[in-house]
Amino acid sequence: MSAPRLRPLLYLAVAVLFWGSSFVATKTAMQSFSPMAVMWLRMVLASLVFLPFWRRLPRPARRPGDRRYLLLAVLFIPCLYYLLEGYALRYTSAGQAGAVSAVFPLLVAAAAWPLLGERLSWQGAAAIVVSIAAIALLSFSGVAQAAAPRPLLGNILELSAMLAATGSTLVVKHLSSRYDPWLLTGLQAAVGVAFFAPLAFISGLPDFAAAPLSAWAALLYLGVVCGLGAFGLYNSALKLLPANRAALAINAIPAVALLGGWILLGERLTWAQVVACALIVGAVVFAEVSGHTQADEQPVY
Repeated sequence: MSAPRLRPLLYLAVAVLFWGSSFVATKTAMQSFSPMAVMWLRMVLASLVFLPFWRRLPRPARRPGDRRYLLLAVLFIPCLYYLLEGYALRYTSAGQAGAVSAVFPLLVAAAAWPLLGERLSWQGAAAIVVSIAAIALLSFSGVAQAAAPRPLLGNILELSAMLAATGSTLVVKHLSSRYDPWLLTGLQAAVGVAFFAPLAFISGLPDFAAAPLSAWAALLYLGVVCGLGAFGLYNSALKLLPANRAALAINAIPAVALLGGWILLGERLTWAQVVACALIVGAVVFAEVSGHTQADEQPVY
């Protein structure tokens, strides 16, 4: 495989590794901070790291109407996405949330067909139906535990976060030809600081000095690595690939999240949930493999 084709795949592989581990890091940080405090502090850290570099980025080729697309981009991510996922991880486990996130590439494929002209195959449509059913099984078979006191509510919130991420992917794809992906990522972090500040203060800020080092390390990892790093790499891949193919890399997130939750947090799943996770991942992989075969035979991009 040539270097130009390999580069976006590497971007996606690293981004997925970071995102898959973010569920464990978020659960760790939430042991010491409220969900909104976690979201605000990670945005603050990401913005502080990004600030010295923003002047070095290429200026965008603006067009009339871009303002509404930029507004949508920051509304979806970070505002709605992190708001929903922050509370989702309060009620469900890191592993279950990671499994629910597997539906994201299918949502992007379904939306990219009418909005971006990226065709959705029958395999993709079937995979969407199977994945939604498996998410329902995952949620209703969840057992309340310390890591997941209300799994049904948490998984519904995580699914809603994936809908917000889908909207962001489509908008960023629209802007990516004229806006540097790292500029868009930095803008999302800066807006997140302003959006989550009042929510963090309303929810009550904890005693920062009393928070353990592990909580601060988790916040730093979330802000810099999972925030700036992962979203910057994913936005860079979106500039080089169709939206539905870039989103299919999210397939690997459930495996990373489930493994991390099991090893680092001691989370457990029922057998029904294991089957549901396998159905979600299997449906997405089926859509990817069969859909890509048809795309190779009949190019549509």
